[in-house]
Amino acid sequence: MSFKALGLSEPLLKAIETQKYPQPFPIQELAIPAILAGKDLQGLAQTGSGKTASYVLPILEKFQRKRADRNLHLKVLIIVPTRELALQVSEVISTFSADLPIVVKNLAVFGGVPLNQQMVKLKNTEVLVATPGRLLDLISTQSVHLGKIETLVLDEADKLLDLGFQEEMAQLFKLMPKKRQNILFSATLDTKLDYIKDTLLCDPVKIEIVPEEQNIGLINQTAYLCAPERKGPLLRHLITSKEMKQVLVFTSSVRTADNVTEKLKKNGITALALHSKKTQGARMEALKNFKLGKIKVLVATDLASRGIDIEALPVVINYELPRSPKDYIHRIGRTGRAAATGEALTLFSPEEEHHFYIIQKKMGKKVEKIDTANWEF
Repeated sequence: MSFKALGLSEPLLKAIETQKYPQPFPIQELAIPAILAGKDLQGLAQTGSGKTASYVLPILEKFQRKRADRNLHLKVLIIVPTRELALQVSEVISTFSADLPIVVKNLAVFGGVPLNQQMVKLKNTEVLVATPGRLLDLISTQSVHLGKIETLVLDEADKLLDLGFQEEMAQLFKLMPKKRQNILFSATLDTKLDYIKDTLLCDPVKIEIVPEEQNIGLINQTAYLCAPERKGPLLRHLITSKEMKQVLVFTSSVRTADNVTEKLKKNGITALALHSKKTQGARMEALKNFKLGKIKVLVATDLASRGIDIEALPVVINYELPRSPKDYIHRIGRTGRAAATGEALTLFSPEEEHHFYIIQKKMGKKVEKIDTANWEF
C-alpha cells in the first residue's frame, strides 16, 4: 500500500518522499485512515514501529484541509512521559511540516529548563508536545488553556502510569472539552490503563502491532563471557576490531556509565554518557551528537534510554546485564527496528551466567556464547 492510498494530500506526500519513506509501516496503514476519519484510536505498539508518524501525518493533514477560518489556538495536545520523547515527537512534526502550505507551529515543553523560556515560545502554538508536570506548571500560570483541544494523543501511556502521573493526568482530563478525538498508544496491555481507556475512548479503532519480543529474530545476538575486570578492555577491543561507527552501550548504573565513558575517551574512542544525573542540556547535546555521528559511542542507563529512537542503529552492547528480561529486550530492541536488521552484543561474567540463562529462557531464544578467557586484547 502507498501513502497516497491512505488519503494524504500531495504536499504531505512530497514531504514523506523527501524523508525517503518508501512505503507505510503496518501501523501507519491502519492508523492514518482511522485518525483522518476522526475516530478514537487505541494502539498497542512499541517505539520503532513507526507509531509517531502514524499520528503526526494525519494530524498535519487535517491542518492542511483547514485553509479558511483558521484560528491560531492550541488544537492538538500530545502528552508523553519523558523529555527525550517530547523532543523527538516535536522533531518529527517539524520535519514533515517544514515545507507544507499551511504552517503549523509546534512546541515541546518539559521540566529541567526555565519555565519562562517556554512561556515566551507558546504564542500561536497549535500542536503542543508536553510532559504532564510541565504542562500543569504552564496551566497554573495561565500560559496554556486546554478548552479548545480538538485532538488528544497519549504516547507511551503505560510509561506515563509507570512513572506515577495518574493524578496529573486526571487533572488534565478535567480541563479539556468532552468532545474531542482521543488517540492512545501503549507498549503493553497494562491493566492500570483500563480506567483511562474506559473513560477516555469512545468506540475506538483498536490496532495491535507485533511487539519487540517477536521481532528479535531480526537481531543477531552474541554473548561474550569474560571476567568483570576484563569487560572494559573487551568492549574497546570489540568496538575497534569490528570497526563500529555507531554503538549504544548499556550499563546498569550512573557510576558505571561515567566510568566506561571516561575509559573509552582515554583510549581514543569518542563517547558520551546519557543518564539521569546529567543536565537536560547535556542529555540533549549527547543524543544530538550521537545521531549526527559526531561521537561513536553513547553510554546509557535504562532510565535514560526510554524514548531513544535512532534510525538504523547498527549495534547495541550490554556492558552489564539488566535486572529483568523485559529490560534486556527493550535494550536490544533499539537496533533491528522497523524491519531493519541489527546486532546486539552482551558482555557477561561467570557470576552473571545464571541470570543470563533466565533472560534467554524468558526471551525464548538461545544466544551464541563465546568464552574470551584466552583472548588477548
